[in-house]
Amino acid sequence: MVCYRKFLSLLSVAFAAMSVFAQSGTNSPYSQYGLGVLSDQTSGFNRGMNGLGLGFRESNQVNFINPASYSSMDSLMFLFDAGLSGQITSFTENEKTLNANNADFEYVVAGFRAFKHVGVSFGILPYTNIGYNYSVSDYLDGDRNMVYTNSYSGSGGIHQVYFGLGWEFLKGMSVGANVSYLWGDYERAVINSYSDSWAKTLSKYYTATVNSYKIDLGAQYVHAFDKNNELTLGVTYGLGHKLNATPRCDVVSTDPSTSTPDTTSYSVKKGLAIPTTLGVGLMWKHKNQWKLGIDYNYQKWGSIEYPVYTTVGNTPVYQLSDDYYDDRHKITVGGEFCKNAYSRNFFNRVRFRAGASYATPYYKVNGQDGPKEISVSAGFGIPIMNGYNNRSILNISGQWVRSEATGLIKENTFRINIGLTFNERWFMKWKVE
Repeated sequence: MVCYRKFLSLLSVAFAAMSVFAQSGTNSPYSQYGLGVLSDQTSGFNRGMNGLGLGFRESNQVNFINPASYSSMDSLMFLFDAGLSGQITSFTENEKTLNANNADFEYVVAGFRAFKHVGVSFGILPYTNIGYNYSVSDYLDGDRNMVYTNSYSGSGGIHQVYFGLGWEFLKGMSVGANVSYLWGDYERAVINSYSDSWAKTLSKYYTATVNSYKIDLGAQYVHAFDKNNELTLGVTYGLGHKLNATPRCDVVSTDPSTSTPDTTSYSVKKGLAIPTTLGVGLMWKHKNQWKLGIDYNYQKWGSIEYPVYTTVGNTPVYQLSDDYYDDRHKITVGGEFCKNAYSRNFFNRVRFRAGASYATPYYKVNGQDGPKEISVSAGFGIPIMNGYNNRSILNISGQWVRSEATGLIKENTFRINIGLTFNERWFMKWKVE
């Protein structure tokens, strides 16, 4: 009964987090493209290694980026992991710099072993984030008596709730799957105005609501060379498909002489989609002290169309374009060191982590490739040791991310990630003599 009450309490926390996820986790003007800025869908221990983890099998952490890893969970424990982040971003363009701050509640996940060799996980996390607000002003066609201003703003994003299973069907061989529900919406606006109040203006408003599914499959194979060294191969596959969404574009033309706005609406049924994805990772473990790995992730965005407002001849249209997205590639290297995870000495149980990544963009900006991304991180897994619990872990990491493309805005972000993994022995049977 006590476990049941705790389970209901954790579910309440998870569902309460849904309202928090409605907030944007970015200030980036690049979130105006595509589905927004792709979220770093990793938990606290992965982030110390810059998102590494396709080949990691942790009995005391929820590694939801590869569902096959759930089969490694300890049979006596219930894991509950929640994380948040805070960041400072510097935007630079034409030697001008602007700073912005942002904080976000990142994820809530849980996991436990349901049966022998079968692990279960569920949770809530962001999929994409949209949040920006800026304006551009200039003289109209060189006429210094007329200044135009285009204001750009957007908010929203897509969120994900998942349920997953991992099964070790042969010794050293595991498979798993995450089945997710995607939901969310976005609102984007480009508002046109002039210094002359009698000039005709044209503004565009883009909206969409998403309610769809997502399926991710995973597998892991562990090969032990000897009692001190083993290698794990991890593979993931995500199913790409059309989303249940009808993006809409409202074009508002206002003539000051009549003071009556003229609105033309366009829409594209099932105009949004998510890509097929593939991930491959290796993790080498030595004496359960060193864990070093490399991950490669591929997202097939280039085969997806995206709705774009444009003019064909003299006719404005809102239609799908196959020249908006690019395939995305990301490679990550990193690792973890822990001298002795079971030592009574506090410092011997601390986990030291570091990682680095390089990623290409998944969208184009005015016909050219968007910003490439370079990032590095370092962090700690700090054991919580007291009279009530000596198995939980506080994961803290710092991450630096640089996004840059020729002729576009440069972004430098410093982010602090904090995740707390509660590790409770709910399923232990006590024997009294």
